[in-house]
Amino acid sequence: MVKRLIIPTIWLAIFMVLGLSAQAGELTAEPDRNRLYEGEVLTFTVKGSTKIDINLSNLFDFDLSSLPSPDIEKVEPDFEILARNQRYSITTVNGEMVGEITWTYQLAPKSTGKLTIPALTFKDSVSKPVTIEVVDGTPPDQSGSNRDSFIELTTDKAEVYVQEQLILTVRLFFRGNLIRGELSDPQHPNAIIETLGKQREFATERDGVRYRVVERRYALFPQKSGVLNLPPIRFEGQARNTDGSLRFLRDSADLFEVPIKEVPAEFTGTTWLPASSLTLAEAGMPATLNLNTGDNLTRTLSLQATGLPSEALPPLPDSVPDGLRSYPEEPQRNTNVGPDGITSTLTQTSALVPVNAGKLTLPAIRIPWWDTESDSQKVAIIPAQTLNVTASEGSAAATGTASNDQNTPSATSSEVASGNNPVPSSRRFWQWTSFALAGVWVLTMLAWWRSRKMADDRSDQTVSSESTNEQGVFEQLLSAAKNGDATTPGLFVRWSNLRWPGHNFGSTGDVFRVVPAPDLELELSALQAHLFSRGPSDRNNSSKCWDGTSLTSALRQTRKQTLKVSSEAGLPPLYPSNLSV
Repeated sequence: MVKRLIIPTIWLAIFMVLGLSAQAGELTAEPDRNRLYEGEVLTFTVKGSTKIDINLSNLFDFDLSSLPSPDIEKVEPDFEILARNQRYSITTVNGEMVGEITWTYQLAPKSTGKLTIPALTFKDSVSKPVTIEVVDGTPPDQSGSNRDSFIELTTDKAEVYVQEQLILTVRLFFRGNLIRGELSDPQHPNAIIETLGKQREFATERDGVRYRVVERRYALFPQKSGVLNLPPIRFEGQARNTDGSLRFLRDSADLFEVPIKEVPAEFTGTTWLPASSLTLAEAGMPATLNLNTGDNLTRTLSLQATGLPSEALPPLPDSVPDGLRSYPEEPQRNTNVGPDGITSTLTQTSALVPVNAGKLTLPAIRIPWWDTESDSQKVAIIPAQTLNVTASEGSAAATGTASNDQNTPSATSSEVASGNNPVPSSRRFWQWTSFALAGVWVLTMLAWWRSRKMADDRSDQTVSSESTNEQGVFEQLLSAAKNGDATTPGLFVRWSNLRWPGHNFGSTGDVFRVVPAPDLELELSALQAHLFSRGPSDRNNSSKCWDGTSLTSALRQTRKQTLKVSSEAGLPPLYPSNLSV
């Protein structure tokens, strides 16, 4: 019985401290100091007392979060509340139970000057206002880098041109074991900012003091001329001292004003390209530049720039002379991010097919750019090249035979007319042999035609199902073409494989080599130019200015004109067009 009485008494004494019904006492508010330096944290202590009344009805329903506290939110216009803490104790005064409550707040001033912490209230008690002076600079005992934490900001250049790359390095130095920390990232409405890889962590010494360092690097691309002012980079954290206590760390740093220069008047290019290096390369051209008609040549142009994102690179020209067909693929853009900045590449691959013999000159390609290292304009050039195109072997042989025959017709005619030179028996033999072979060829063609017709009759149902699938893909293609969608070329290749099965087309160029459609080829090229020649500012709205009427009309016209060809596309021509007979 005694133990059962003692245990409830102990619990009752504990919960008496937490009683909700009380009378307010005096409220005091004291800072740990009235003068501090910018970046330091103020410890603000508020103490209150209250009489405890025992209330068994709410003894077991007590919630710590429901206890009253001073209206500390009044300080937020001038201070940021970093942490809150509270503790309780019980004393007996004249036989009455009195609970004393202590609240401890960590406050960070938001500005310098004289700041006032207003009077706080707790129940019926009111504290006195407190004035705090915040001064610039660092404490005398933490001069220079001898501080608990500080931020350093550096750039690789003192000034840059508009859209030129500026590398910003942010380093946070701190002492102790950091258990929590937040370091802000740079932001600006008139600059594109890219993070350069992951942050680095290492240790170093400054003025004999050992610090741990967190380093982050960013690439900034200012989009407007003038002066670049970044908002302060801020850090807030907590470190644990050797005795186990917590220490608040807080600091901020402003980047110096960076002048942003306009595009120089002496720049003659159409696209502003400020870079530390820019190269233009070509691959796939034959060493001798000698080709035959019908040859397939794959030409690859690559533009590489250091200090520019790939979206800033202009589309490469694809003009070719008459007599040379070009089938460009979609340009490939790639951006590599490293600790020293951004390197981007634009690659354009085109299939070139000469269709006429002669000398065909590919025009020179010139890309003006601004060298930020030498502060001068330079031009990346691929010189003009002349292709020597000759007719294919079959066409040349046939032409030579025909010319030889034309050189001797008069002699042959006179011989036949005079009758002095009868046809030799050997020539007669070969003539009859030719007639016999021609007859066999005619019979073979008749047999093939009959077997082909029977095969077509047997495959009517298969063709019907394929046509249904082809119709659905064609409707998707029309919709994509009308909206200027980037999936249009891929859908065109897919539809072409259904329309003309057996060719296994892999690109639009493969299709046009089998199915000549100049109007459609021109419209698809216009769509590709529309998709990949837009600047960064209007690329997201490119579909709004696209008119797909001509492209959809060309697709429908090509489908109608090739309705009969689709059933014969699997056969090679009986007589190639480049062979004379």
